[in-house]
Amino acid sequence: MLTRNLSSIIKFIVFLSLGVFLIWITTRSLSSKELDEVKNLIIAANPLVVLPCLVIVVLSHYIRALRWKMLITPLSYSPKNSNVFFAVIIGFFFNLLFPRLGELMKCTMLGKHEKIPVNQLIGTMVAERIVDVICLILVISLTIASQFHVVGTYAKELWATFLQKISFDLRQLTFYILSFLLLVVILIWLFKKIASKKLIEKIKTLLLGATEGLMSIRHLKNKPLFFLYTFLIWLLYLSSIKIGFLALSELTNLGWIPSLTILTFGSFAMIVTQGGIGAYQLAVQKTLGFYGISQVVGLAFGWLIWSMQTVLLIILGPISMGLMSISNNKKNRAT
Repeated sequence: MLTRNLSSIIKFIVFLSLGVFLIWITTRSLSSKELDEVKNLIIAANPLVVLPCLVIVVLSHYIRALRWKMLITPLSYSPKNSNVFFAVIIGFFFNLLFPRLGELMKCTMLGKHEKIPVNQLIGTMVAERIVDVICLILVISLTIASQFHVVGTYAKELWATFLQKISFDLRQLTFYILSFLLLVVILIWLFKKIASKKLIEKIKTLLLGATEGLMSIRHLKNKPLFFLYTFLIWLLYLSSIKIGFLALSELTNLGWIPSLTILTFGSFAMIVTQGGIGAYQLAVQKTLGFYGISQVVGLAFGWLIWSMQTVLLIILGPISMGLMSISNNKKNRAT
């Protein structure tokens, strides 16, 4: 446990430091006058556009909650939509604090209030992430196929960075798997020597529950609806960028293709650093440069979109925790 916590803290510091470094990269070539322009552009952003963008983001989270519930239902549980939605928001909120903490927190909170085994919820969460990775690969492929002449070189750079990140994670994963296998061997030996059948059955139940949650996607009652939800989630992400262009007068003429390109490279950026800080702004700035947008405007839009989504989660995260606790306490008193 101590090793895992220490690893999470080190990863948080490394990714946050990388984010700060990338912020410096994006601003070092700008004069103080240009930095003031960035700030003024953000302040002058049309609030009548920012508000609909926030609503779209929240709607995407709600549809994500509905999709997650579809993975939970085959396990013979039917959690309240509100609880699943609050758990999703809580998950995104805690992911801003530490890498992957959100996944554990959202499963823990939902499991606590809906009396669902957390190991099964973790299995469904892994299944959901697999679907999202497949979708991201499809979005990347579509972007590169349609815009290779524009973004080909940058795509190669980001892909190399992504592969390095994956390689690092794979080395970690290999270490964890080998450590896990060694631990299993030791535990089996100890069980044969001293452990009770009750303890063995408990561990077996935990592993089987996680596997059952992971395989829940095979038992979906309405697969077309599940994939419709998945499509809508990504369409809403894309729409929030497209509508966001209207917040700055310099970007109002940009269409769906630049929005798709930002969605692609922005998704890469969210993986590279903690919460996407620094990397997201740089990705948006460079992407908009391909379409003739100045560094100043590109950076301002990157900060606008990132700040909008981050502040939204900082506000909604604690609110969701409070509402989830209050509503379920009332339900418990009523019963």
